Amino acid sequence: MSNMLAVLLNGIAQLEYDRNKSLPDHQELYLDKMDAKMDEGIMIGEELVKQPDTNQRLQFVAGNLAHAIITDDESVIAAMCTYLAVREPDLKQLKIDDSGEGIAIELDFDEEYHNQKVVQFSPLH
Repeated sequence: MSNMLAVLLNGIAQLEYDRNKSLPDHQELYLDKMDAKMDEGIMIGEELVKQPDTNQRLQFVAGNLAHAIITDDESVIAAMCTYLAVREPDLKQLKIDDSGEGIAIELDFDEEYHNQKVVQFSPLH
């Protein structure tokens, strides 16, 4: 069983988070601050959720992670990915698809992530 969380954009791995590595204390404190901030309420779509449950928090963080990946905001990417990996240890993959209208996000708790293979092509003569 893998202890990885993979974040994919349009089927291509963007991040791999190894849960076997310990989290520094300052990062754990940051996650606690994120939870405290979400305790004040979060926006999911057009709806203000005043007391978000775990699933709503995951959706909110996943949405922010998707936006951060698309806009290449590395600090937000790191924080959101860490939150998902640490707060939801059963999450195996976060699948983001922005190839259609809008962004589709799937939280996958079932399918283990397997590292993608790089294929080397030789030039044809």
